[in-house]
Parts: sequence; structure tokens; C-alpha cells
Amino acid sequence: MATRTRQMTTAQRLLLLITLFAVVLAVFWFVSGKGDALQPKPANPASAADARKQLDELTVAPRGSMDGYDRKKYPHWDNQGNNCNTREFVLKRDGKDVKAGSDCAPTSGSWTSIYDGETWTKPDDVDIDHMVPLAQSWVSGAKSWTDEKRRQFANDLTRPQLFAVTDNVNQEKSDKAPDQWKPPLVSFWCTYATDWITVKHYYGLTITTAEKNALSDMLGRC
Repeated sequence: MATRTRQMTTAQRLLLLITLFAVVLAVFWFVSGKGDALQPKPANPASAADARKQLDELTVAPRGSMDGYDRKKYPHWDNQGNNCNTREFVLKRDGKDVKAGSDCAPTSGSWTSIYDGETWTKPDDVDIDHMVPLAQSWVSGAKSWTDEKRRQFANDLTRPQLFAVTDNVNQEKSDKAPDQWKPPLVSFWCTYATDWITVKHYYGLTITTAEKNALSDMLGRC
């Protein structure tokens, strides 16, 4: 009888350890939410060779119509945990020494724009840009998507789709494709092309002939 009691005690201790481990893990997950340690990071830029291969795999088609387009059909910005939405998460990820309040809105920090190399210290001076703009995706295939897929596209933190950039440069880019607009920082053209191709390839979006030619020329700078 005594032996059986010790066996039960050992089993109980094992169960307790498992329970404690689960609690600790749950607390860590809750506290960190979708924080830096758990959030997906954009993949490293594709190589020029991989990008050229993906570029050749994209379907070439005329740019579609804007009929029916509405930004509301791309629900954003999603909650990313710790009171942060997607926009605030990118501001924290792309900034340096970023401080934020309990609502996750940045109060200080600095942001260097990949499009023009300018550095800003006020969050209002930077926008979160979609590498492939929402409207650009609409005219190249997203018109037929579900709202949920468009939500994924608008909040994609895994592909190289979201970046903090100078606000007026982002406004100049607007919904333009690479045959219509390129970043002022020419040294970024290679990465801009590989990122654009990566996103379009992943989502199966089409490109125009002019767009393909522009991307090919930009890859020539890699």
C-alpha cells in the first residue's frame, strides 16, 4: 500500500510539473502576445536569380479595371497583440529606439525610409507602405479574392509587403507599378524589384508587359 502511495505521488508531481510548464508557457504567450520573439519577420530579399525565375513565372496580362475598388475591401490594420495593430507593429519593427505608450502608439524613435534614405523622428512623418499597393493588387487579380484573402494581403508581415517610409514619398508612389514609379534611392531598386516580384508571385498576381520590363531593368542593378 505504501508503494502505491509513492507511485501516485510521483504521478501527481509529474502532472503538476506539466501543468506548471503549461501555465508558464501560456503566461509567456499572453505577455508577449504576438511580440517581437513570436512575430514573423519579412523574409530576406530574394536573390536576383530567384527573382528572375519568379518574374518569368508570373502571368502577363493587361492591367484590369478599378471598377468596384474600395480600400474597405482590404480590412486593415489587424490586431497583432499587445494592443498593437499592424501599422503600429511595423513602426516598432522598422524603427530604432522606439518608445510607445500602453496603447502601442509610438511616442519617440527614429525611422529611416528605404525609399529615399531620409531619417525621421516623428511617427507622423512616416507612412506604412504596401510594397504592392492595394489598388495595384485589385487590377492584377485581387478583385476576385475573398475579403479574408485581401485582409491577409493588407496585413502581411511575412512577405516583404509592409514598410515604414517617408510619407510624401509614399504619396508620390500611390498605386503605381514599377513602370510608373521607382524609389528615389536608386541603390534600393534591386531590392524593390525582388520584393515586388516576391509579393506578386506569392499571391499569384499578374503583371503587364511594361511592368515586367521595368522590373527586369531594375534587377539589372543587383
